[in-house]
This record gives sequence, structure tokens and C-alpha cells, in this order.
Amino acid sequence: MASVLQGVRVIDFGRYIAGPWCAALLGDLGADVIRIERVDGGEDRWVAPVTDDGVGAMFLQVNRNKRCLTLNPVKPEGRKVVERLVKGADVVVANLPPETLVQMGLDYETLRGYKSDIILTTVNAFGSGGAWSNKVGFDGLAQAASGNMYLSGPEGHPTRASAPYVDFSTATLSALATMAALMHRNQTGEGQFLEGALLRSALTWMGPTIIEQDLLAVNRVSTHNRGQTAGPGDTVRTKDGWVMCLVIGQYQFERWCQMVGKPELLHDDRFKDDLARGDNGEILSACTSVWAAERTTQQCLDEMEARKVPGGPVLSPQQALDEPHIRQIGVFSPMEYPTAAQPVPIANFPVTMSASPGTIRRRAPQLGEHTDEVLAELGYSSAEVAALRDARIV
Repeated sequence: MASVLQGVRVIDFGRYIAGPWCAALLGDLGADVIRIERVDGGEDRWVAPVTDDGVGAMFLQVNRNKRCLTLNPVKPEGRKVVERLVKGADVVVANLPPETLVQMGLDYETLRGYKSDIILTTVNAFGSGGAWSNKVGFDGLAQAASGNMYLSGPEGHPTRASAPYVDFSTATLSALATMAALMHRNQTGEGQFLEGALLRSALTWMGPTIIEQDLLAVNRVSTHNRGQTAGPGDTVRTKDGWVMCLVIGQYQFERWCQMVGKPELLHDDRFKDDLARGDNGEILSACTSVWAAERTTQQCLDEMEARKVPGGPVLSPQQALDEPHIRQIGVFSPMEYPTAAQPVPIANFPVTMSASPGTIRRRAPQLGEHTDEVLAELGYSSAEVAALRDARIV
């Protein structure tokens, strides 16, 4: 069965997460993705090393379904390689500030001169057109500037989410936009320039809170894990662990009251609706805490399930790996890597599709693994490749 992006070639100048994950998703859907990496390897290859030669966990996740070409695109000979790459490509992905794109010759005007219908998909930290546009930034800075960190963690202790959700979500939106741009090109013959920005994504996810603040000036502060617009919603300690109870709506609240033995709260005006329950959530969290402290985690989960009260366990990474449900729904595929001591659990394409599923066909590449192969496809002879290698262009 042909993949939906079979025949599409993507040149990936991405680093770390946002650019590489965007390109990986396109690769999952069938695109031929060529990762361009510095001759000595990009810094993102070595973050959180897990293999014998120091390759990092994030690299293995976000660079599957790619071939790797080492290249210095700044030198004149390197730019000639880039030109040949772009002429045979459909999409270029780069998560770099606008000024850096120009310095590297990866700006849209330059690439369009090589191929008029090229699609350039970029991601940067803060978005173009503002005072911060050329600042270098990462996921955590977008979390901080969006209001999310201010409202996360214990009061007075702004807390970053451990998972880099802004990077991954911006990459996913950029992949969606790239798919739309490919459809547009099929309809019109026209390429285009796309820009995702970490801050723009982070502010979008904070949209409801931003709207509430703008219209009502409520000036919310952090309440740690306790919800603010409904309740009870909090993590509470059990006899042997933690659970999260998350109640929204009157019917669920009625069931929770019966479960924790507090039916009188149904007639208390402090808890008359979701917003009131959010405003007085500390009281409700205390009730849940007393109830959970007398039970094991499994007992809490069983009772919540029996009452149809939304709840779940707080799992460590190892517990998540061991959880039968997570195994049953097939989130991870074990993949061999030449220098890994055991198969690596790589997360599959995150949406199941009945007719045209995203698939992982290749492990992440070793440094320069496909340099000779890709250059040969571009028409370079063995002698020319050797000369480029001697000059450290590749």
C-alpha cells in the first residue's frame, strides 16, 4: 500500500525537537526525509545519551524515518549541494531564527530561486515581526512567556512542564500546515513560506485563560495541581501512591459526593456550579484527600470507576512502560539501533488511521550514514564526494 506522501522529498535542517519532529511526522506518512547535520554531528544528537556511542533519547525519537547527510551549508561548495538538494525536493524544514535563515542561505527568497514551487516550513521561538524575533529560544521560554508557568506549580513557584509540549505541538501544527501547503501546491502549482513559532503555540494553548483575563481581569494565580474552573480536580495521596481525581459538571460532582460520603455538599452554595467549585476547590481537595488516604491506589481507582468519577493513577516513567493498557494500545515500537544495548521503544505515529497509517520504516540514522548515497542521487561522482569529504564540506 502506497503511503500518502510517497514521492515527496523533505530536506530537514531542523535541530532539537520542533523542526525534526515536524519532518519525522512527514516521514511517518511516507515522505523521503533527508536530515542535514554538521560534519561533527549536531548538538541535538547527543542530548540525554542512551547508546554506547552517546546518541540521545530525543534524537532517536524525533529522527526516525530519515536518512542523514553531513554537510556544511555555509561554505560555497556546501551551498551548491544545498541548491541541488532543493531542486529535487518538495519541502525544506528549518527551525531557525529569521536572521539565521538568511545567513545560511535558507530563506524563502533564496530557496525559491532554486525551485519556484518549494515549500519552506520554518519554526522559531518567538515569531517574526516583533522585538524578540531574532532571539534564540527553547520550549521552556515559550512556556514562561505564555502565562503557563505562572499558573503551574505551587503558588509562588512558577513551574515548567517536564514534557516539552510546546516544541512537540508546534512541530505537529507545522506538519499539518505543510500537508495543507502540499495540497495547495497540487491545486495551484504554487509553493509557499510557513512559519510556526513556539510562543504562538503556547499562547494558543493558554487561549481560554487569556480570554478570561482580558474580559474579566480575574488575575488568577497558581493552585498547583488543583483545577480552577471546576472541581474537585487534584492529585491526592493514597496509602501506596497518588491518584488524580478530575470532576467536571454537575452529574460527576453528584457522583463524587456520594463516593466520598459528603452528600450534604450538593446543597452548599459554595459548590453550586463548576466555577464555584473551582473557586472553592481547596475544600473539595481536602475531602478527596481524606477519602484517598484510607485506600490503596487500586482501591481508589476501582471505586472511581464504579461511580464513573474520572480518575487515574499518577505513574512514573517505568510504571508507564509497565502499564498493561499502554502496551495494549500499541504506543511504542521496539527498534534496534546499532549502538543501543537493547531495542529502543520509539513512539509510533500518534494518530491511528484505518486506511493510510503513519509507519516507522527506518530507525534514526547514524551520523553521515547516507552521505554517499544521497550525494550519488544528486549526481556526484565518487571522486567528487571524496573531494568534498577532504574539504570537510561533507
